[in-house]
Amino acid sequence: MGVTAWVNGVLVEPGAASLSAVDHGVTVGDGVFETTKLVKGRPFALTRHLERLDRSVAGLGLQPVDRDRLWDGITAVLGAREPIAFGRLRITITGGAGPLGSDRLDSGLTYIVTTVEQEQLTGSGKVAVVPWTRNERAATAGLKTTSYADNVIALARAKQSGAVEALLANTRGELCEGTGSNVFVVLDSASGVVRTPPLEAGPLAGVTRALVLQWGREAGLDLREESLPLEVLQSADEVFLTSSIKDVFPVDAVDERRLPAPGPVTGHLMEVFAAHSALEVDP
Repeated sequence: MGVTAWVNGVLVEPGAASLSAVDHGVTVGDGVFETTKLVKGRPFALTRHLERLDRSVAGLGLQPVDRDRLWDGITAVLGAREPIAFGRLRITITGGAGPLGSDRLDSGLTYIVTTVEQEQLTGSGKVAVVPWTRNERAATAGLKTTSYADNVIALARAKQSGAVEALLANTRGELCEGTGSNVFVVLDSASGVVRTPPLEAGPLAGVTRALVLQWGREAGLDLREESLPLEVLQSADEVFLTSSIKDVFPVDAVDERRLPAPGPVTGHLMEVFAAHSALEVDP
């Protein structure tokens, strides 16, 4: 099955012309988005994603999202096909029609909702450290915007080396995040302490990141949000990623340095996350 798309109240063919040529999301990347996994046709943690969507919209200074209109789109794409066994639901909101520059017009938001089936990522994978940085003081820091060119470049570089994700530092040389994931490290597997960069370091406040912190702590694990030098990746016993599509994903290599995957702490967190998410579709 291919992409199912809904734009501004209408189900459309994915390849059909359905946006204005001067939509601000197209011309200057003035928009935000959310992606949640679909399991048996049901979106996971949708409430959390919609709350983050609202925060991103407010952070860009766009008008508030019309939740009723958005729900119409979500309902339309989910009802337009057989339930997807595993895939993604993506919501995109842009500033609507605008000038060919950074100014805005009060033209109303553009609403886009899409679904697509995809293969579930399993096993483990390599990450590559790329030379570019996240600006933890940028106006868009912590917002999930459609201005993703930095991520496209970084991920393409990582995939050239056989990696599934790129990892970036912030401007202070601290470990920050991946292009579409948060990163966790276990410096010493015997200690069981798990660390991840704090939000002040510039990463996106990942939905899966938050659930791992919550559910891991409830299970008695020691999870800490701490500033970490990028070099920690060269000495950590375990590294794993979290994202809405990858869940808890073990890293088996950082550049050319091999790692056990999953290590014992990562494996435990994978079990904790899987058990909770199987019971709660909208935690």
